[in-house]
Amino acid sequence: MSFGTVAVLGLGKVGLLAATFLHEAGFEVIGIDQRTPRADVPFALRTCDISDEVALAAELKRAEAVLSCLPYHLNRSVASIAHAQAIHYFDLTEDVGTTQTIVELSATSKGLMAPQCGLAPGFVAIVAAAQIEQFDVCRSVRMRVGALPQHPTGLLGYAFNWSPEGVVNEYLNDCEVLEEGVRKWVSAMEWRETLYIHGTQLEAFTTSGGLGTMCDTYAGRVANIDYKTIRYPGHMDLMKFFFHELLLREQRALAGQILTNAKPPVSDDVVFVHVSSEGHVDGHLRRTEFVRSYTPKIVGGTSNTAIAWTTAGSVAAVIEMVRNGSLPSSGLLKQEDIPFDAFLATPTGALFST
Repeated sequence: MSFGTVAVLGLGKVGLLAATFLHEAGFEVIGIDQRTPRADVPFALRTCDISDEVALAAELKRAEAVLSCLPYHLNRSVASIAHAQAIHYFDLTEDVGTTQTIVELSATSKGLMAPQCGLAPGFVAIVAAAQIEQFDVCRSVRMRVGALPQHPTGLLGYAFNWSPEGVVNEYLNDCEVLEEGVRKWVSAMEWRETLYIHGTQLEAFTTSGGLGTMCDTYAGRVANIDYKTIRYPGHMDLMKFFFHELLLREQRALAGQILTNAKPPVSDDVVFVHVSSEGHVDGHLRRTEFVRSYTPKIVGGTSNTAIAWTTAGSVAAVIEMVRNGSLPSSGLLKQEDIPFDAFLATPTGALFST
């Protein structure tokens, strides 16, 4: 199903930037939000009560695809509308329950259902899948991602450039892994390790959702797969004290408010990506790595944070691939089924090469 009109729901920093990427790639874009953003953009803007499913369904009749950049708890209804109207659906969610609903819808969808198209889950799974294919037998895949301030202050060394609601869920929800061939659920903020990227010492620990559907796809084929979030050293212990000793885990909304007030967003951020795999090629053990540190970029004439453009750019590149026919046009799209070389060959995906 070829298409050219995309409705982008939720025009925060990531949504507005994704809409800009899509416009620059030649799509007709309709930006939809609760309120019209104060932005001078070259595409249509509309206001809609997104929680009103009837009103939203009417708006989506104008589109052939929808990209949800909304909080995860709104995505089930958006996906259901897209399914009913036989249009393509894309989102950025890391929420496991939401994704399972979309997987179920995809069994009868006439359009493509593509959840988890952001950075992690999303881009890192595309990288990891490409690494797995290089081996005759792959024994482990380690996926590490972190969005951090370039110039951290305070003991936490952090800034909430991403959704506080999403970060809190990642720190508290259980994490799926493959360990020695066994599929398991482990607690968040465990399995801490030390790593270095371009000379910077960092720590990484388990968080929820970053693997997407990798365990489904590679169970029985890859013995060990896990995902961890990258932070500056000492961060994990402080967050465990905050959530577990002070019992803020029982008040997630309040926890998000406190953390955002204490550590507001910054403009000079950095996204660290470290994906490594090990396995055998022609009987010899090998290791391959993809290590990058992404910084802010100018897009549409304005500077955008690294976490914003990597998240928005990843989903925009996937949508470009669906349009050009290098990805399926119906059913479920898993991120690990997206060819990495074809992703990098798109105008937006090329940004990830450097």
